[in-house]
Amino acid sequence: MSLLHDGTISALSTPIGGAIAVIRMSGPEALSIAQQVFTGKIMVAQGGTFHYGEIRTQEGETIDDVIVSVFRAPHSYTGEDSVEISCHGSRYVAQRILMLLQSQGARQAGPGEFTRRAYLNGKLDLSQAEAVADLIASTNKMQHQLAISQLKGGFSKELGSLRDRLLKMTSLLELELDFSDHEDLEFADRPALGQLAEEIDQRIVSLAKSFEAGKVMKSGVPVAIVGKTNVGKSTLLNALLGEERAIVSDIDGTTRDTIEDTTTIGGILFRFIDTAGLRKTSDKIENIGIARTLEAMRKAFVVLWVIDSQPTDEEISRMQALAADKHLFVIVNKSDLHHHSPILPVSLQRIEISAKQGTGISELESLILHGLDLPCMSSTDVIVTNARHQADLMKAHADLARVITGISSNLSSDLLAEDLRLVIDDLADITGQKRITPQETLNNIFSHFCIGK
Repeated sequence: MSLLHDGTISALSTPIGGAIAVIRMSGPEALSIAQQVFTGKIMVAQGGTFHYGEIRTQEGETIDDVIVSVFRAPHSYTGEDSVEISCHGSRYVAQRILMLLQSQGARQAGPGEFTRRAYLNGKLDLSQAEAVADLIASTNKMQHQLAISQLKGGFSKELGSLRDRLLKMTSLLELELDFSDHEDLEFADRPALGQLAEEIDQRIVSLAKSFEAGKVMKSGVPVAIVGKTNVGKSTLLNALLGEERAIVSDIDGTTRDTIEDTTTIGGILFRFIDTAGLRKTSDKIENIGIARTLEAMRKAFVVLWVIDSQPTDEEISRMQALAADKHLFVIVNKSDLHHHSPILPVSLQRIEISAKQGTGISELESLILHGLDLPCMSSTDVIVTNARHQADLMKAHADLARVITGISSNLSSDLLAEDLRLVIDDLADITGQKRITPQETLNNIFSHFCIGK
């Protein structure tokens, strides 16, 4: 880390091929290196200012006319002196400028090194740094909102609040140890301490559970389209995607493997999976496809059960069992051909469509969108989208469970304090904060409590 944090770095920050390219430089010599190749005066320029001029070689050759943006520490993305050079988007021009800067001492930045420096300089915590990558990779409204929420520090603030409450608990217990010669002196009321620990644990578990919803919102909601052969599953997939993605045929068993593609509905990415028809068959290849259908159902968040006639009670019970923990929607297809609606349990959400004619598709999309009950990003709820964060939260939950058990068992203050420190460290690992130290506990004691003044 320290090696990567040394010196001045430079890199191209935009893809080649556009009208404009941006070259970023950061570090202690960023301004002086830029001044050596730029005709404008920037050494005494204020931060947040823009300057027009030319980039020239030491021999006086003009490479391009550019705009140079000046950012002075600590008011920059990295927290260091930084310069951004906006030049024309020619690959040749951008590479010439980059090579010129590197010849003056600004080495090529490593992958993610600008964001790494922002983290090391306290401009971002670790979870916010991870959100930068998510923001760059976002392809729809929901992914963008999730990344922005985390980048703004919503998750970090939530963890900080929990950490402060845990630190207060630890300080009370540490205070008891300082007065251990007074056996009857108890600063931390055990019932109140137990209640507080349970409240914090409930919030930690709630955050960890939000990962399931966060994961599908980030990577796309997996939707399995299932049903018998020749009921119109592939036609439905094509209608939802707006293109001929799957082969449509009147021959039973045409689809023998899963076909997957994505589309965005209401700002949320959906991954629709067309599956092999469910039926009894002696065809080995088709049976492999049916096995993959069942696997797709197992992994799906939503199941669209496509039917075109009255299903048997056995079929209804089997589908309800297979999709017991899923959002199950019954799609009554071919509404343009049949006149009698199938009789289904009232607990099943259903909609009648004609995938071939394209009728009812927008209503189906609305039904899926509003039936998912996904968290609303306009609310104040924090949603976990990172598997590492969930793992650390579950570790904190396990450590806090020991604290709760210890409180009810009247465990000694020193052992309770040690387990509490583990919980605080688990939360600190998420944001990359330093682990709790005795000095921090001591500072907390004196800042919150009056001991003999």
